[in-house]
Amino acid sequence: MTLTVPFGRAEIEAIIPHRDPFLLIDEVVELVPGVRVAARKHLTGDEWWWPGHFPEKPVMPGVLTVEAIAQCGAVAVLAEEANRGKLAFFAGIDDVKFKRMVEPGDTLDLVCEIVALRGPIGKGKGTAHVGGELACSGTLTFFVGDAP
Repeated sequence: MTLTVPFGRAEIEAIIPHRDPFLLIDEVVELVPGVRVAARKHLTGDEWWWPGHFPEKPVMPGVLTVEAIAQCGAVAVLAEEANRGKLAFFAGIDDVKFKRMVEPGDTLDLVCEIVALRGPIGKGKGTAHVGGELACSGTLTFFVGDAP
């Protein structure tokens, strides 16, 4: 598969197994397979979590921001030819910090750089920004395994 950036959900779904309502990236704007990826999530306000988190002050749950960063990293890892058709699983989450709330109408600019890879285990450093302002950062450890 040859990918030309930017690309959208159809190409993302050809790389990672996530689907609505749990696919948390809309477009990939930069990709070096196995090395680095930059992606975006446009938050329309229609996403499933807003009514319950929180009714009076809608805020994207922090765990979903971390998941969006992880999905971004999964694109980098699973876009590599050797990992096509495999799955990327969380193996650890370290040093996660939340710096600002993510609200309806925001666009999450996501970046994940793969900083270590040894066999099926790797680490990625990721960030989520809104309007150039850091919203979340952390280090994610992952395991690449075979799909069922």
